[in-house]
Amino acid sequence: MSTMKTLTLPAPGKLNLFLHINSQREDGYHELQTIFQLLDYGDELTFIPRDDKLICVNAKIPGLSSQNNLVTRAAKLMQQQDSQRRGVDITLTKKLPIGGGLGGGSSDAATTLHGLNLLWDLNLSMQHLLHLGLQLGADVPVFVEGHSCWAEGIGDILTPMELPKTWFLVIAPPVAVSTQEVFFDKKLTRNTPKQKISTSLIETGINDCQSVVARRHPAVADALNWLNQYSPAQMTGSGACLFARFESKQAAQNVLAELPKDLSGFISRGLNRSPLLTALQTNR
Repeated sequence: MSTMKTLTLPAPGKLNLFLHINSQREDGYHELQTIFQLLDYGDELTFIPRDDKLICVNAKIPGLSSQNNLVTRAAKLMQQQDSQRRGVDITLTKKLPIGGGLGGGSSDAATTLHGLNLLWDLNLSMQHLLHLGLQLGADVPVFVEGHSCWAEGIGDILTPMELPKTWFLVIAPPVAVSTQEVFFDKKLTRNTPKQKISTSLIETGINDCQSVVARRHPAVADALNWLNQYSPAQMTGSGACLFARFESKQAAQNVLAELPKDLSGFISRGLNRSPLLTALQTNR
């Protein structure tokens, strides 16, 4: 059994600064291009070793059983890498909105992979963890690698980028968007031309999913119109969360103070290196 008694790690959120859908593959996945911007705001997971082989996850996620969430799946995948098949208690403290396009579930899974690799002294390489992460979902590898980046393929071909440490106001309309429904929508644009890596797309790129989600969910369209009054707003991922850039934290706070009662939101700063990597180094 590991000598470590407890381990608490962050699971940061992300923004898609743009999201271009280039094509749909025969296996159903979509080829895309995006810039993933990591945030200094996210969930938190605590891992405590058990004396038996049980994996017990305390994650109060509405509509999702503890056996079907990505944290449990990631833990079971790591247990298969462990010759001792050790057990663990995992508590997920959820801060990121569910179904918001902020990568919460994927980030939770990545933190679970890294956390159990450390807790159980498995010493799996980054490449091994990236391979496991891709088995859990297309967005998991970016959180495993832990850097803001340009992403291509299905989101698994990553090129680290150094991005401005911008302040963001992120708002969540009162809806949860199904990624599957968005990507199966017949009106989704799937032929945006591929482009070379360029930071200019931070300002000029669009989210091809945004018009689909705004049409399907009027609350998203209304929230976009509200946020656009203060700064150019855009949706992240397949929604429903929206973001806008501000020159300072105070400027973002001033807008957050005006937030309509039916919306929730938070202020976050963009990071180039994940706080998860820093926490892992501290705990080694």
